Amino acid sequence: MGHGHDHEHDHTHEATGAAVSPAMDLSIPDSELSPSDVSRRGFLRGAGLLGAGAAASVLAAPGAAEAAGLSHSHGPVGGGRDKGGFQWLAGDHHIHTQYSSDAQYRVLDQAKHGHAYGLDWLVITDHGSNEHAKIGVEKVNPDIRKTREELKGLLTFQGLEWNIPAAEHATVFVHPGKNEVAVLKQFEQTYDGSQQPATNTEAQNEATAIAGIKFLAAQVKARKVDGALFLANHPARRGIDSPHEIRNWRDADPSVAIGFEGAPGHQAAGIPAAYGRGGARGYYDNSPSAASYAGYPLESYRTWGGFDWMTATVGGLWDSLLAEGKAWWITVNSDSHVNYLDQSERGPGSDFATNGKYNDPVYSGKTLTTAGDFWPGYYGRTNVGAGSFSYKAVMDGLRAGRVWVDHGRLIKGLDARVRVAGDRRWNTGTPLGGVVQVRRGTSTELTLDIDLQDVPNFAAFVPVLKRVDVIVGTVTGPVADKDTFKAPDTKVVKSYEVNAGARTVSVTYSFGRLDKPFYVRLRGTDGNRTQPGLMGPGVDPYGPELDVVGDADPWGDLWFYTNPIWVLPK
Repeated sequence: MGHGHDHEHDHTHEATGAAVSPAMDLSIPDSELSPSDVSRRGFLRGAGLLGAGAAASVLAAPGAAEAAGLSHSHGPVGGGRDKGGFQWLAGDHHIHTQYSSDAQYRVLDQAKHGHAYGLDWLVITDHGSNEHAKIGVEKVNPDIRKTREELKGLLTFQGLEWNIPAAEHATVFVHPGKNEVAVLKQFEQTYDGSQQPATNTEAQNEATAIAGIKFLAAQVKARKVDGALFLANHPARRGIDSPHEIRNWRDADPSVAIGFEGAPGHQAAGIPAAYGRGGARGYYDNSPSAASYAGYPLESYRTWGGFDWMTATVGGLWDSLLAEGKAWWITVNSDSHVNYLDQSERGPGSDFATNGKYNDPVYSGKTLTTAGDFWPGYYGRTNVGAGSFSYKAVMDGLRAGRVWVDHGRLIKGLDARVRVAGDRRWNTGTPLGGVVQVRRGTSTELTLDIDLQDVPNFAAFVPVLKRVDVIVGTVTGPVADKDTFKAPDTKVVKSYEVNAGARTVSVTYSFGRLDKPFYVRLRGTDGNRTQPGLMGPGVDPYGPELDVVGDADPWGDLWFYTNPIWVLPK
C-alpha cells in the first residue's frame, strides 16, 4: 500500500469545518437560536463538547483558519518537521532528576540527552513529596532556567509528578514565567497526596483532586501563569484510577485536564534478563489490591504492545470517553529515572532528606543493564502539531489534541484529516483533535499521508510499518454510569497493509453519508506481535499482543497511535 485507496468520491463541496455553526458559537444566547440549533447545543453540552473549558480544547474557533487547524506560522522549527501546515514538535512530559528520591540525573543531563535524541520540548516532573514540596520545587528552578539558556533549541518546562489524592500519579506543568515556582509550590503543598491528612476518606481525597485541577485553572484565569496542563500517568498500572475519577478530572476543567499516558515510560524494563531487567514494560507487573477499582479485568494490569490497556483496547476505556464526546488525549514518554546502559550513579555523600536532592552523578564504570528506563527521546515520542516553536504553541497543540505518538521511531511523520468527500484543497480538512461539522447526509472521508521511516532508530535498525488500522466509534453522548469503560460501537473498520519498500503511504477512506456523530482514530504497527483484542476479533482482529513479563523486548514490537477527529452533523 504505497498509495492505497479505499473510497467512493462524492464531489459535493459543503461545509468543511472551517465555519462554526450558531449552536457552537457561545456568544449567541440560546434565545436567539433556531429550535434545531437549541437542540444541537443541548446535545453538545451534554456530550461534553461545549461549555466552559471544552471550547478551549476541541471547539476553539477564534478564526476560520484556526477552526480548520490551518496554522501556517513558520518561525524557528527547533528540529520540528513541517507537515500539514504544522511544525510537529516531538516531546516528553514525564522526566525525573536528582530532585526525585528515586532518580539521579541533573536537569541538564536529561535535557541534553533528550535534545540529542530529537526532542523539541520536555517537562521536568520530579515527584511530589515532603522534600519536593518544601525544598525541591524551588531548588530545581535555577537548573531549569540555566538549561533554557544553555539549550535554546529545546523548550524546557517545569512541572511535577502529582500524587493524585485517592489515585495514581499525573504530570502537572505550567507555562514558564515569574510565577511558575509559586504556583507549582502552592499547588503541591495544598493538593499533593503526600500532604493530605491520613484520616481523609476516599471521597475527601477525590474532592481534593478536583479542587487541585480547579486551582490550576484559577491561576490561569488570574493570569498568574499563561497555561497549566494535567495528564494522568500510567493510569492502569495499579488499577486505582477508576473510570469515574478520570471523568471527574476531565470535567473539573477540560482546559487543564486533557488526557493520560497512552503508553507508560519504563519501556526498557521488559528487555529479557539475558540483556536487561527481565521485568514488565512500564513496570506493569501488578495485581488488584484493596485500593483498585474492582471492575477492571486482570488483563488491565499489563501493557499491550507497550501501551496501557485503557488505550490499547479498541472499544475500551479511552473509547468510552471519546464516545461521550469528551476531549481526552493520549501521550507517551520516558518516565526516565535511571537509564538502561548508563554508566553513572548518584553522587557520594548525598542527603536527600535534608537537601531535597542527590549530589551530582558520577561515573561508575558499571553498565546499568537492569535499569528500566530510556533517555528522553530515545524510544517514545509525543508529536505535537504546533503553530510555532514556542512554549505556548506546544501547550496549545496538546490542549487541542493535535498529537500522534510512536515508539522506536516507527514512522517519520503523518497528516490525517477528515474532509468532505472529494475536497483536496490545501487549506481544507480537519486535523487530529478537531471537530468537523457537515450537513446531515454529506459524504465525508479520511485522508491519511504517512512518511515512512528511512533512517535507523536508536537501536540501529530502520523500522518498517506493516499495517495501518482505521478505528471508528459512534458518539452516543453522556453515560448514565460514570464507571463505564466500554464503547460497544467502536471497532476497526479498515486495515491497510503497507507495500514492502514503500516510502510513503497515502490512504483515502470513505465514511459514506453522515447520519450520526462519530469519531475516527488511527493505529499502526510493525506487525511483529498481534492478537485479537479483548472485545473480540469482530471488534479488533489484529490488535496489540498482551506483553509477557520477563520477555517483552520493546524494540521488537512498535506501534503508533493518533488522537481522534470528530465528525458531527449540523
